[in-house]
Amino acid sequence: MKHLVILSISLLLAACSASAPAPDATKIYPAKTVITVDPTNADSEAVAILDGKIVGIGNLKALQSEFPKAGIDSRYENAVIIPGLIDPHVHMTLGAMMYGLDWVPPWDMPHPDGLVEGTNTKSDLLSRIQYFNSQKTDESPLILYGYHNLVQGDIDKTDLDKIAYRRPIIIWHYSGHDFYMNSPALDLFGITPELHEKYEGVALNSQGQLTGRIYEDAVAPLLPKLAPYLLNPAHIEKGFKGFETLLTQGGVTTVAEMGYGIFGREFENGVINTHYSESDPYSLYLVPEHRAFAQEFGDESAAKIVELAKNDPRILPQVKLFTDAAFYSQTMKLAAPGYLAGQSQGTDGLWVTEPEQLPDLMAKYWERGLDIHIHSNGDAAQDSTLSAFAKQDAGQPGQRLIIEHAGLITPDQMKAAADLDIGISAASHYVNFMGADYRPVIAEKTDYITPLASAFNAGLHVTVHSDAPLAPPMPLLAAGRHMTRATRGGSISTPSERLNAEQALRAVTLDAAWSLGLEDEIGSIEIGKRANFTILSLNPMEIPGESWGAIPIQGVMVDGVVYGQPN
Repeated sequence: MKHLVILSISLLLAACSASAPAPDATKIYPAKTVITVDPTNADSEAVAILDGKIVGIGNLKALQSEFPKAGIDSRYENAVIIPGLIDPHVHMTLGAMMYGLDWVPPWDMPHPDGLVEGTNTKSDLLSRIQYFNSQKTDESPLILYGYHNLVQGDIDKTDLDKIAYRRPIIIWHYSGHDFYMNSPALDLFGITPELHEKYEGVALNSQGQLTGRIYEDAVAPLLPKLAPYLLNPAHIEKGFKGFETLLTQGGVTTVAEMGYGIFGREFENGVINTHYSESDPYSLYLVPEHRAFAQEFGDESAAKIVELAKNDPRILPQVKLFTDAAFYSQTMKLAAPGYLAGQSQGTDGLWVTEPEQLPDLMAKYWERGLDIHIHSNGDAAQDSTLSAFAKQDAGQPGQRLIIEHAGLITPDQMKAAADLDIGISAASHYVNFMGADYRPVIAEKTDYITPLASAFNAGLHVTVHSDAPLAPPMPLLAAGRHMTRATRGGSISTPSERLNAEQALRAVTLDAAWSLGLEDEIGSIEIGKRANFTILSLNPMEIPGESWGAIPIQGVMVDGVVYGQPN
């Protein structure tokens, strides 16, 4: 009987051991440096991982002592481990559309097929359009992306008619908010001067005739007619794969679609479910867009977001709102004197949500406990956004509002944002791409383009995003741009607003996680957080910002799974 009892106990212990994680399942990754971005813990030389979570940080000997049966994986021993890079504001479906097209950008741009050189004169632009037109062997529409009027000059339907009088030509403005068409394209899509009275965004010349420019509100009825060309499965597949190529090249481990539902939830779900899976080397989150959800669910849009966020871990309990229009297309809302030049000369831009309506719109979502991301670009827009948020109640613990893009913010507006504990998610390339070209258009207001050092100094959470495909989804490049604030021409825009290395890295890791409400899971290398890392060949803390975008990326780790860099 005694032997039977001993045997039973042995079997019980064996069963318990089998259900627990094996001691040797822990892996230790030594590195040249582990940059934690954790203010409570200094940088180190190794990190221990178990079941996709961080279980130890320290020097190698200490971790070996703590986890004596752990395996040692030395693949990164000569590399630098940083928290997984985060791009907290991208557009996956829009990116699939744009990355599937040929480009005519005003400046050099990374593209899935390689770097596309920019053209900075009207004649060169029209020559490029003519080249792409000559390559087509049928009469189907020619759709190109990337034109910018401030750099490449004004174009209208007359210019495009000279290139093709039968084939429809559609040139998609860099901002994504404007299209420029020739006469056959206007006819194909049924655009007439009479639509000017119905939509804000059907441009007419002084004789009341169409110029070929369609923008902002007028784009909505145009998109369904463009769908056969931009949303067909083959085009989307090509563009989505291209987008993922750039994410890999940028060492990105987490992205957020900041506008879920704009192209229809059913369609977007189909795109995501077809082309993205949890085995991909990045995590994808979705932030619902108010107008899309209001159109689908009416007054129940806030409740629907709350419900979806509870049932689908990809959908964040957040909402995207708009105050004004676009920075790149010169339609953001400006205080006096408005636009001094450019295609919006003599105007002050466009509201997307009228100031008197914004407080109630915010309250609809804020009172349901949802975080708010609000596209707010111009200085007049910041006044409206800040005033509306000041009217909201205290909210739930940890609830937050994040200004997206932050095209222009004055010192007084920055102080008000700090007093309201607002976060800033700034567009990564406004200063670099437009810091010089905007000077004749908005004069001294260019000094207030994305003033991120002031935001950090005011104690705000500050992140930068690509808004891809409008800028490269490459967080280190973006962070470096804000360390230099160099314009394309080599000048420095507001040198006092340059970030230091610690601020810049935090902006694309921990503060980026904060903007998504995920700071307890990702963004820094801390015990208990997910094992999301980007692996670098060089230490960004030891090189200047202008070199950050060229740091070789060896790969990423997402939830403990290693992915190598294929290039």
